[in-house]
This record gives sequence, C-alpha cells and structure tokens, in this order.
Amino acid sequence: MSDIHNLADAVRRAASTSPDAPALVVPADAGTAERVITWSELDARVDAVAAGLAGLGLPQDGEAGPRVAIGLPNVPEFAFAFFGALRAGLVAVPVNPGYTPRELRQQLGDSRAGAIVATPEVAQRVASVRAELPALRHVYLTSDETVDDTHRFAELSGADASAGATASGATGGEDLAVLVYTSGTAGVPKGAMLSHRALIANHRQLAAVEPPIVRPGDVVLLALPLFHAFGLNSGLGAIAWHGACGVLVDSFDPRATLAVISRHQVSVLAAVPQMYAAWVAVPDLGERVASVRLAVSGAAPLDLAAARRFLEATSKPIFEGYGLTETSPVVATALASPVPKAGSIGRPIPEVEVRLVSVDGAEIARIGPAGVVFEDDYDYDFDDDAGGVPGTDPGEIVVRGPNLFSGYWPDGQGGPDSDGWWPTGDVAYADVDGDLFLVDRLGELIIVSGFNVYPHEVELVMAAHPGVAEAAVVPVPDPTTGQAVRAYVVRAAEAAVSEEQLREHCARNLARFKCPTVIEFVPELPHTATGKVVKGALGQR
Repeated sequence: MSDIHNLADAVRRAASTSPDAPALVVPADAGTAERVITWSELDARVDAVAAGLAGLGLPQDGEAGPRVAIGLPNVPEFAFAFFGALRAGLVAVPVNPGYTPRELRQQLGDSRAGAIVATPEVAQRVASVRAELPALRHVYLTSDETVDDTHRFAELSGADASAGATASGATGGEDLAVLVYTSGTAGVPKGAMLSHRALIANHRQLAAVEPPIVRPGDVVLLALPLFHAFGLNSGLGAIAWHGACGVLVDSFDPRATLAVISRHQVSVLAAVPQMYAAWVAVPDLGERVASVRLAVSGAAPLDLAAARRFLEATSKPIFEGYGLTETSPVVATALASPVPKAGSIGRPIPEVEVRLVSVDGAEIARIGPAGVVFEDDYDYDFDDDAGGVPGTDPGEIVVRGPNLFSGYWPDGQGGPDSDGWWPTGDVAYADVDGDLFLVDRLGELIIVSGFNVYPHEVELVMAAHPGVAEAAVVPVPDPTTGQAVRAYVVRAAEAAVSEEQLREHCARNLARFKCPTVIEFVPELPHTATGKVVKGALGQR
C-alpha cells in the first residue's frame, strides 16, 4: 500500500487492478434507472474533473492549496468532485447540502473556498449570501440548467483529462487534503485539517484489524452523509482504498434502504445507531440483511436494546466503534478486542495509543491494541465504581497516532502537542481487560453538590424504560446544589409513561444526586446529520 501518497491515487490503483468492477452504484428509483460506474469510468471522470479544476487557476492562499467546496448529497458527482480536487492538488471542503444561507456563509467564508460544486438548491442559497463571499469565484451545478453566474459541472468534468493525470500525486503526505467542519455543538464549527497522511493512515490501520471492516469484493452501503468524516473516509475512502463497491443512498428510509441492501447484496453495513434502531422495527429483518458479512456502528453511542434486537433478528452482532472528525475518523473498534463486549467501543486500532487522564491531569491508564499498557513504575489500581464494571476511574481520552489531524483551520491551533498527543474531550473508563467504555463528553459533566454526574449514564437508565424512545440530559443551575439534572424525554410509540413513573424508575437505578429534578416530555430531540443529539439546542430551551 506504500504506492498511495495522495488519496486519489487509490482510485487509480483500483482502476488499474479491477477496471470493469463496479465502483459506485445508484439504485433504481421511481422514474430513474439503476446507474453503475466502474472503477475505470470513475478514474476517467476524476481525471477530467482534476483537469477542469486545475484550469480554473484558483489563487494559492498561504501554504494550503486552493479550496473547493462540495455541497452535494450522496451522488456519484460527489466522488468525482472530491477525488478530482485531491488529484488536482487542491483541498476539498465538504459542506452539508441542508445548510441554511447563514451556515453556508460561515463555512464558505471561513474556508475561503474559491469554487463550489453544488445542487441548484444549494447554489440558490449560496447566491443569497455570495456578496459576502469575495473568495468564491466559481459555482458549478450538477443540473443541466444554470442560473445567473453559474456553470454546469458537466462542462468542468469534460476538460482535457491529460492535465488531470499530470496533477496526480502533486500533493500528498502532510499536505492538506480535506477541511471537514466539526458539528459545532459547543460553538461555531471549526475546520479540522486532515492531511493525506492522516486519511491514508486510517485505512492502513483498519486494514490490519481482523476481520477487516472492508475487503476487496465487498459491497458497502454508503448511506452515511459523505460530507461527514464517517461517510467520507470510512465509507467513500474505504471503497477506493480496497477497490470495493459502494451503493449510494441519498435519503434514509428504513424499509427502502433494507430493500436496497437485499437487492444489491450489501456485505458491509456502516451505520449510526439511529439507523439500526429504525431497522429493528422492520419485519423480516434477518432475511433482508442475509448478505451482510459485517455490521459496524459509530458517531454516537449504540443503544444496547437496539443492538440486542438486531442480533436476535439477524444472528449478526453490531460492532461498535469510536472516532472523531479529527482522527480521520476511527480511534477504536470492538473488532480489535478478542471478545467484543456489549456497550464497549473495544480497543484502539493498530498504531493508535490512548491515555485516560483525570481532571487534574494525572494519568489513569494507557491502552493500546493489546489492552492496558502497564508501566514498570506505575501504580495501577482498578476501581469497582466505574459504571458497575471493575475497571479504571473515568478519564478523558487522549490519543496519539498517524491518523490525527494537523490542527484547526487556518493556523493549526488546537492540534496534537509536541509529543503527538491530542485530548478528545470524551470521557471513558477501561475494564480489567483494557476494553474501553464511553462515559460522556468532558464538557457535559454535571456536578451536583460536588458529585460528578455523567449524562450518558442517566440517559441509558431512562432509555431502558419501555415507555421511553429517547432521552437527553443537560445541566441546569440550582441554588442549593450548584447544578441539577434536567431530562428531555421522547415517549415510545403509543406509550403513556408519566413523569412520576420515570422518577420511580430512576430512583431504583441511580443514586439520588444523579436523578433528574426536572423531566420534560418532547415530541422529538434535535440531531446532527449523524444522529448525535444537539444538546446546545436543548440548553437554549
């Protein structure tokens, strides 16, 4: 795999190895036929887009290459634009096509993107704020019709491919490849600077896990949004790295997506917990996913009840993983553990080290792919109070590995320290075997009368009640205890659970200081594109 220095080179390799094999499949829909793009076809389109982008003469801005934004859903044109930008030596900036004009203005303005490839709907929103985006010179639409000062993407991708071929490999290694903006739940989104080195390292690391998540010949469901690091590198990037096939799904509907899985014999499911929770409610689930070899979950904590129902219905376990945008994205997976455990994110993947650090900066433990790493002079004691499982005290996850980002755009602030370590802001504990269990986000810790309350623990207890579909916990000021616990609850379908019933349920399962003082029933909780609850929006209620 050492021949890959620019992630777009993986497309070239797949086209050379398996030119006629399918790279991307767009399932047939109402009024549209199935679309299949082979690796040779994809490589040729990437060449053409690279040539077209290189011919725009976008100005260099500092050490980073010119930025090209991609405001597209899960369609083949996303892959053309993404790999084309990388092959041209430019920086790709995926943006959420559902963003409002304000959000587009913030992200395009911050990245100083010189061009964007977008749907007509996204382009229309961009047009309303374009006067505030002086760096944006070119807008390309994926439709046949253009409006105002826009151009057809087909024209860009129809350029002389020879120019794109010469651009291949012009950048790589430590050069910036992608700016992926974080969800911004704690403030304004920040652009994580992911180099070719970081993106490629994560594929090399995951390929060393047994069994590998993706193998040549696999058919991978690409239903996760490609503008998110999970869908982008663990999905689109993975099929290119392994020469596999990706089945693109733009809009998630549980029944329709299961039909796609069955019809196209999908072998790998990479999904978020909310997708699994929706699938387990569909009859004949086992028959519909009979072709699946491996099911993995990430981006948010996996609901244990949904995981159990999925296993019962399909005889296939869901392997939970953990990662962040800043780690390209995978840090740990249950596949790296000798025996996967319910609720565990497993162990770090090869070449990744994890430290658990207390709030006062003391090191609690070091964990590698082999489990807990003991130091000769380190006094290591397990605490039986860590979530009811013998293990360490909870501590912040601090990571080191070649898949880490280069800091936040534009100056690299907030990146790994001089020794390569980066604090994630997530809290976990390790059990006696060295398997990791997520507890919560460090910034979401609630302190009640001096006692630590981890919202995720309270949420798990509340979600275990049969009348609860989902719960989210946030802190609220309290004149007596400093902070108190407030819970927002979505009732399960046709359930009539009362506040008093939930209070009694919590009292049976939680210490008194952890129990919510306020319980509010809501019709739904706000989520990011990958299913995380946006607690900042709840706090504003």
